[in-house]
Amino acid sequence: MSPRKLTGKPEELAAFVDKFDIFLFDCDGVLWQGGTLLPRAAETLAHLRSLGKKLLFVTNNSTKSRTAYQKVLQDFGIPCSVDEIFCSSYSSAVYISRVLQLQRDKKVYMIGESGMKEELEAEGISYFSDGSGDIMPEDYDTFGPDESVGVVLCGIDRTISYRKLARAYQYLRNPGTVFLATNMDSTYPTNGKLFPGAGSVSAPLTYMTGRPPLSLGKPSQAMMDAIEGVLKFDRKRACMVGDRLDTDIRFGIEGGLGGTLAVLTGVSTEEEILKEGATVVPDVYLDRLCDILG
Repeated sequence: MSPRKLTGKPEELAAFVDKFDIFLFDCDGVLWQGGTLLPRAAETLAHLRSLGKKLLFVTNNSTKSRTAYQKVLQDFGIPCSVDEIFCSSYSSAVYISRVLQLQRDKKVYMIGESGMKEELEAEGISYFSDGSGDIMPEDYDTFGPDESVGVVLCGIDRTISYRKLARAYQYLRNPGTVFLATNMDSTYPTNGKLFPGAGSVSAPLTYMTGRPPLSLGKPSQAMMDAIEGVLKFDRKRACMVGDRLDTDIRFGIEGGLGGTLAVLTGVSTEEEILKEGATVVPDVYLDRLCDILG
């Protein structure tokens, strides 16, 4: 079926909302743009809560931990608990500690920012990272495979450097070292523009090694399985809300959720949603999230 734009008719909007018990929300591009809250976004979430709906904030942004994301939401006037936030840095840490069950004598080499560090620490995972810049001549002999490194974890890193990529490459030369990525987004939206995403950071390593990483963010179903493991929800009574077809909407479709809702305040456009032959499209879409209020 072709995507359908929800009208402002109260009965149509109410019928759509009534189909679901839980709404999974992407954040940047859906609730806010950069540092600006989108119109009536907080009011829309409060309305859904008043109807007894559960909310979950699911983001591929690995620069912040769940605690940091909670503060961002609360500063925007959106009350929430840490347990309602599922970011790719948390998903990655959970996967390493609870699925891989990384041995205590193994370490994670991470390319990423503070959010990744906080979530790894919360899971009791030993990790280290490298500085920015080039490799000094006296350092070359210190670079090489290391049996103590069990995982290379790569996320968005706005201080990415030749030194970091070279170090990760050496570790990944060991076939026993697991290669993980917080997500594979080619870009991320902020302040009304697109910038290189986490997938752009890990791509050089894939090119060097021929090894694609396992992604722990949308649309990876490893993330969906982790969410279900925590919440124990009925997927058919859940709706994914996002601004990006190749991550948010695909995540909901491949996860077998009961519905997908796209908004036009972020990456994907109405033309892309309605494009003939498009393979990943939402069930319904709106100009803005607040349009669900009528």
